[in-house]
Amino acid sequence: MNPVVQKENLKREIGVRSLTLAIVNITAGSGIFVIPAIIAEDLGAAAILGYLVCGALIFLIALCFAELGSKTSTSGGVYSYIETAFGPYAGFLANNIFWIGGCIVADAAIANALVDTLKYFFPVLGTNVYRAVFLCLVFSIIALINIRSVKNGVRLIEFATLGKLIPMIGLVIVGAGFISSENLAWTIDPNFSNIGNASLLLFFAFIGLEGPLSNGGEIKDPKRTVPLGIFFGVTGVLILYISIQLVTQGVLGSTVTAHKDAPLAAVADIAFGKWGAAIIIAASALSMLGALGGEILSIPRILFAGARDGLMPKPLAKVHPRFLTPYVAIAFYASLGLILAISGGFKQLATISSAAVLIIYLGVVLSSVKLRRKDTITTEKTFRVPGGIIVPLLASAGIIWLLSNLTRPELIGIGLFMIVFSFAYVIMKQVKKKNQTGKETSDLKDE
Repeated sequence: MNPVVQKENLKREIGVRSLTLAIVNITAGSGIFVIPAIIAEDLGAAAILGYLVCGALIFLIALCFAELGSKTSTSGGVYSYIETAFGPYAGFLANNIFWIGGCIVADAAIANALVDTLKYFFPVLGTNVYRAVFLCLVFSIIALINIRSVKNGVRLIEFATLGKLIPMIGLVIVGAGFISSENLAWTIDPNFSNIGNASLLLFFAFIGLEGPLSNGGEIKDPKRTVPLGIFFGVTGVLILYISIQLVTQGVLGSTVTAHKDAPLAAVADIAFGKWGAAIIIAASALSMLGALGGEILSIPRILFAGARDGLMPKPLAKVHPRFLTPYVAIAFYASLGLILAISGGFKQLATISSAAVLIIYLGVVLSSVKLRRKDTITTEKTFRVPGGIIVPLLASAGIIWLLSNLTRPELIGIGLFMIVFSFAYVIMKQVKKKNQTGKETSDLKDE
């Protein structure tokens, strides 16, 4: 057994099916219920081009993830890949950019969207006090489930994934009978500019495959499970998204933009009647709950890995003696998400969150190139991206193109974020060095 795995003391419970469902669940989260209306604003019926662009890019990125993930048997995911390739400073930045910029903000948004969705059934959640109590219960229960067992966390994801996919698939099948070919006619001429702007926004809905890979120390046979899980997960998400877009656009036509809050519920109202809309809203809530469960299952492992390697506070590396889960990291992450969700001051950071993950993806793609060149001869066969450097280069170009659509204030915000954490890294290293020097001096005195 790998000595690092022994040190982590985590149980391997995640197989191909669990990893596939985890990727589908965390990727096809709350965004799937509003995507059709948002993307149609820029491209209309030609929105399918945005899906093809994002689908092609996410597949290129997924290939790089599959190569790195198949070689990794420890927790940490994107942090572990980038840190191994470019050193502790890059790993530190990746760790914090990802879990703060790419996860905490998104989780707070999903939690508030969950509250807004459930107000359809429980209007009392519109009151601030009840809203705060409900959010406390949601984050506490999900955190407790994941602390008690990684298997329970995976089961929650599987239940939520199936619970939202069944209504989605049913809507696509039945809704297809209400499609009007006239509604699928292109009325907006696609060009490089509007496709780029739409794809930057749409790509946020494709983010998520990296989350479940943070559980590297709990994945069975990673050299087989990771590539297959990524392939099935990303393929499933892309097929689902394209199907939903075609049905929604085909049924609602130009009126799709009038249903920004719940376009799928509008389709269900036409296909099934009022009860159908209620089912879709319930599925939407379950989807958001599952997405939160997936994040709280996976992202704390990044904090755990950072603490394990001395880049974050030591308590975050603690493993529960009975449940064998990183319980401190899980509790800490859920608490931060709860605080931000209750404060509600996160909406303006949504695009920054998407950009942060794209930066991390760029780091992972470059890591796949760097680590392939550093690979030593090994007798263990792992997945390798075909085509040499072509796939990473194409993925890098696609990411940079999407990032070029950011506004100047957004770029400045990302730059300031990286500067602040660069200073934090320097200070932390100095403190660590001082403590180590003090310990060595104390040992000499004892001798």
